[in-house]
Amino acid sequence: MSWFRWDGDDLILECHLQPAARSDEFAGLHGDRLKIRLTAPPVEGKANACLMAFLAKAFGVSKSQVSLISGELNRQKRVRINAPKKLPDLPELMRLPG
Repeated sequence: MSWFRWDGDDLILECHLQPAARSDEFAGLHGDRLKIRLTAPPVEGKANACLMAFLAKAFGVSKSQVSLISGELNRQKRVRINAPKKLPDLPELMRLPG
């Protein structure tokens, strides 16, 4: 299983979150998921909101184009990014078409 897949023009990411980290960043792979470190604490949806904003910026879309498919209360999350405008610089991880 890969940590990403295309669904038409949308990108689906399988993520593992590390909340309350020193910085917001991609941190390689955690098993078969993309590890993402976030500064927000895992309380009251703060980490989820931070994740949506971080991914929106990284993929060049608005926050409304990033949605949580599953994992609202879990570190393991599935996220949909509607028609990403750019791809983050992750050459060692991403082998995306086009």
